[in-house]
Amino acid sequence: MIQTKLKGMGVALITPFKEDESVDYDALMRMVDYLLQNNADFLCVLGTTAETPTLTEEEKKTIKKMVIDRVNGRIPILLGVGGNNTRAIVETLKNDDFTGVDAILSVVPYYNKPSQEGIYQHYKAIAEATELPIVLYNVPGRTGVNMTAETTLRIARDFNNVIAIKEASGNITQMDDIIKNKPENFNVISGDDGITFPLITLGAVGVISVIGNAFPREFSRMTRLALQGDFANALTIHHRFTELFNLLFVDGNPAGVKSMLNAMGMIENKLRLPLVPTRITTFEAIRKVLNELNIKC
Repeated sequence: MIQTKLKGMGVALITPFKEDESVDYDALMRMVDYLLQNNADFLCVLGTTAETPTLTEEEKKTIKKMVIDRVNGRIPILLGVGGNNTRAIVETLKNDDFTGVDAILSVVPYYNKPSQEGIYQHYKAIAEATELPIVLYNVPGRTGVNMTAETTLRIARDFNNVIAIKEASGNITQMDDIIKNKPENFNVISGDDGITFPLITLGAVGVISVIGNAFPREFSRMTRLALQGDFANALTIHHRFTELFNLLFVDGNPAGVKSMLNAMGMIENKLRLPLVPTRITTFEAIRKVLNELNIKC
């Protein structure tokens, strides 16, 4: 079952850009190779961290195909298929080619601010439009509305192909409620690097990570140790990254992790508007922490 594969450290894959802001497909393939070689458990492709709202349909199709071909079945692919137009998502699920995609990640509708019943009906339509496994994504800081534990559990119980939730509400009590009352075939995945360790101690099965783009080996080790119950050693690694967790998002995502990858010599430090690179002060703080962690920069 796919929910047994979407465990450990998944990586929310960035989209590298060249100086002219075109997609740097060569750097993208180097990133995929780097993540495969350094113990990423699965890849989340075309999520928010990929700057998907600024990509053209052609670019998205090319990225999807190139990543799927490069991975070649070695680890699962979780593809972002979300939005605030339910009918459009349903049409995409019915008509697009999902060969090589193991599951889809679909965010709570943003900007529209639907009611809890509206959120339920949105996911009902999605679940009934595809046989693909579905991972819900709750991130109220971006969408403007929180999907409650009650709504999450209702969806989880009613639709067998809804297999997990990426929870990024920041509300530990809400996440714990979901973990405590969820069906057996439904998992909770952290959507926030900084709370991955405590969430795993409560029963989450892993993370869809931003910092994993830069530190896949270290962060996957922390995740695996925590999942194995070796909390002491997992906590040591967690604490090594505490300052980077904060720097990662101070100027927005993926500006922080792109500056890290740039300092490590892996990509150009380019984003597409309305996103811009981190401030110089943040960049220098990141370089300082990387040096202290003995990471090449």
